[in-house]
Amino acid sequence: AAADPVSVLPGSFGRGSWCNEHDRMHERLDIIEEKVIKTVEHLESEVKSLLNIISETSNIPIAPGTPLTDIFDGKY
Repeated sequence: AAADPVSVLPGSFGRGSWCNEHDRMHERLDIIEEKVIKTVEHLESEVKSLLNIISETSNIPIAPGTPLTDIFDGKY
């Protein structure tokens, strides 16, 4: 017992319990990482789609004198 510092520390969980908690934490972090990656991929797809729509509509010829529309309504 003296050679194992974890077993002599007061209030220690012991080696097995700590390892299990550590493994559970990594499993949760892996799940969060996967969700973040999927969210980023989804947002990239949405941004590409919006940029395509903007580029398609910006090629529409505008008649001279036609007022331009502020898509942000002056908020930005």
